[in-house]
Amino acid sequence: QVQLVESGGGLVQAGGSLRLSCAASGRSFSVTTGAWFRQAPGKEREFVALITWSGGRTYYADSAKGRFTISRDNAKNTMYLQMNSLNVEDTAVYYCAARPGATGSYVESDYVYWGQGTQVTVSS
Repeated sequence: QVQLVESGGGLVQAGGSLRLSCAASGRSFSVTTGAWFRQAPGKEREFVALITWSGGRTYYADSAKGRFTISRDNAKNTMYLQMNSLNVEDTAVYYCAARPGATGSYVESDYVYWGQGTQVTVSS
């Protein structure tokens, strides 16, 4: 079992930055693929970024490429999402997720473990 808790959300002006953290408990976190998803008001939850268990591979949604960076520190059981050049369209609840094994997936239903979400609001 893996439990996930996000932090770092808040209110930021357009063009600003935030770093989200996802703290994991459970000894198997280091052998999971981690990901961030987000859900904007009135929209379905969507994939943002993923990172393989070793941190060797990362993948991003087109909306995140060049602005967001996903990383992880398995020694600290923590995953991060650095978000730069934020715009109002990035306003959403951000969720971290994890799935056992080394295979990445963009599909929400492939992830077994989920955090409760953290709100990110970008003002114009």
